[in-house]
Amino acid sequence: MNVENERWGQIPLLHVYKESIREQQVPVVIFLHGFTSAKEHNLHYAYQLAEKGFRVLLPDAHLHGERQENLDEVQLSLRFWEIVLTSIEEVAMIREQLIERNLMKDQTKIGLAGTSMGAIETLGCLNVYPWIDTAAVMMGSPGYVHLAKAQMAQYEARGFKLPVTDVERKQMFETLSKFDITLNPSALNGRPVFFWHGIQDNVVPYEPTFNFFNALRESYDHDPERFQFMTDKSAGHAVSRQGMLESTNFMAHYLSE
Repeated sequence: MNVENERWGQIPLLHVYKESIREQQVPVVIFLHGFTSAKEHNLHYAYQLAEKGFRVLLPDAHLHGERQENLDEVQLSLRFWEIVLTSIEEVAMIREQLIERNLMKDQTKIGLAGTSMGAIETLGCLNVYPWIDTAAVMMGSPGYVHLAKAQMAQYEARGFKLPVTDVERKQMFETLSKFDITLNPSALNGRPVFFWHGIQDNVVPYEPTFNFFNALRESYDHDPERFQFMTDKSAGHAVSRQGMLESTNFMAHYLSE
């Protein structure tokens, strides 16, 4: 198994693959990490997928990992949506790099997955990139506008004065609505998506994601296996080993079709 620390454009990433597929155009998975995490924290997902013969890329998000700028958690929190939107943009850049490096053609399958902030980014990508073939969403939230409003309310309830004007706030919600898949659920277009979430999650709430899943189940009646939600009744904000294995098996199945 090869784990290469590379830089594609301005994006530092880990490139994980079996030596036997080094130059081949095999299906690719881009895996996005969570808030305050970094690319190397998801190598167990990459190992499972690379073992099955896929190429896996784990980028560092803006202001994270090799790109950190010594911000404290509050400073970083205030830039949460900037980070999310930058990651969505960079997923497309990574795909362009894959094509330029002759590691994929237009028809090569590509999967996207993430945990927490990375799962939120994955849902935004599903709204704007029809070329994503399959996705795994671990502890994500699909409603960008709802989540942003809840985050702001939480900060203000703690006595923080947010450094945004009413006009900026309105503009922010307008921008986020373009990536909010709850406002455009048909964007899923029958693509296979796996969700994992713990009921006890107090960071990214379980209910909105499960409600989104339930509202869309009917659109997958033709093939319900393509749309799955794994609930862990005892888990908080951490994916179980079972969740990790199920999510990688799900992606492997649909990337191999």
